Amino acid sequence: MVSSRQEDARRRQELADAALRNESVAAQVLIDEFVATAAARGLRPEPLRALLMDGTRVKSDQVGWYINKGQTLAIAPDGRFFKLLTTGGRFARFTGVKLSPSLPPMVVGRGGRDGETGDLKDFLDRTLDDYATA
Repeated sequence: MVSSRQEDARRRQELADAALRNESVAAQVLIDEFVATAAARGLRPEPLRALLMDGTRVKSDQVGWYINKGQTLAIAPDGRFFKLLTTGGRFARFTGVKLSPSLPPMVVGRGGRDGETGDLKDFLDRTLDDYATA
């Protein structure tokens, strides 16, 4: 028999998961607009480099646009969102890493301590401006 407390915890988790999915759907709309604008402006994606936990930058299997100054978040030309901070084996420096997409947030850096937080739209707009002037 499941206790009322366990049932409440399960229900809270279900609600949190649903909220995250809904947020990601809204964020994906912004990302799709970003990708369309980048393509219309002729902004070329670049090879993405991941950041290992020890601070080493390594090549990855993806291309895209970095959306934050620390180059730890990126958007691929097909609209996938990547977190570029990853673990890697001892050969990652030589072989690179394979990245997996993540659900995009509406607020970048929520809960982070690096001071680089804000609305996803602001990050995407700044990225379009930065790549256009580069």
